[in-house]
Amino acid sequence: MSTQTPTSQLDRSGLVIVDKPAGMTSHDVVGRLRRIFGTRKVGHAGTLDPMATGVLVAGIERGTKFLAHMVTSTKAYTATIRLGQATSTDDAEGEVTATATTAQVAALTMEQVQEQIQALTGDILQRPAQVSAIKIAGKRAHQRVRDGEEVDIPARPVTVNRFEVLEHRLTGDFLDLDVVVECSSGTYIRALARDLGQALGVGGHLTALRRTEVGPFQLADAATLDTLADLPQLSLTLDAALARCYPHLQVTQEEAAALAMGKWLEPRGLVGVHAALAPDGQAVALVKEQGKRLATVFVARPSTLS
Repeated sequence: MSTQTPTSQLDRSGLVIVDKPAGMTSHDVVGRLRRIFGTRKVGHAGTLDPMATGVLVAGIERGTKFLAHMVTSTKAYTATIRLGQATSTDDAEGEVTATATTAQVAALTMEQVQEQIQALTGDILQRPAQVSAIKIAGKRAHQRVRDGEEVDIPARPVTVNRFEVLEHRLTGDFLDLDVVVECSSGTYIRALARDLGQALGVGGHLTALRRTEVGPFQLADAATLDTLADLPQLSLTLDAALARCYPHLQVTQEEAAALAMGKWLEPRGLVGVHAALAPDGQAVALVKEQGKRLATVFVARPSTLS
């Protein structure tokens, strides 16, 4: 973690990787971070359900503006799926909507389970959980459900790169699977549990969920809220965050000054977005070639704040 003493808005800007505890919403975490860091400028990327724990990426000060540009196309989780019971939220916090018989669960074989897991791996169409943060006509799906509305969220394409059972066991009348999932952003692990249970004819839901990776950020980067309360500090400065998320482009001090003012440079033959780094290592901006220009996508260190 960074140990620098903040002296300006840019010095205070960056990312905090939180190991979110169970029982808190992502918004709750933002509220706690606002008090810890003494600023209203706190945001988060990638909502975690209250039941879930693990990696939650938060932006501080100008880091909040970087969140919209942050590369987090892949995520990884460990989870426990309970086969034999379905719930209204597809996790343990919802009301039980159906329970399989003891005989139905006992008849399941791991070969059957693996076959259906395979069908849920790769490029698939997934219908998100009804109780989710997805907005429908400007209103969160979970709020519409709580208001008694019927919610129909269309299936969307997602990619599940890995869906593997690590352990399995009978827990009472249910079959519990400890799994690891590596997937594209936007994949609902609750929906995987639901769909696996439906495919097996016994119902399914999540009883535990822990996010272990978000893009290039891992649990090793994360700190608990209690640790941050005792020692408020960034996990990554804005410089470090840009440099970790994007390939680097070294620029001269003069070019860095131009980018800080939002000016464009001559093209370099780059493919995709790059982090422009000044000779002193500071990340000035994210840049991308647009036609015959190397233009700024996000100015991390605008000249007005230097």
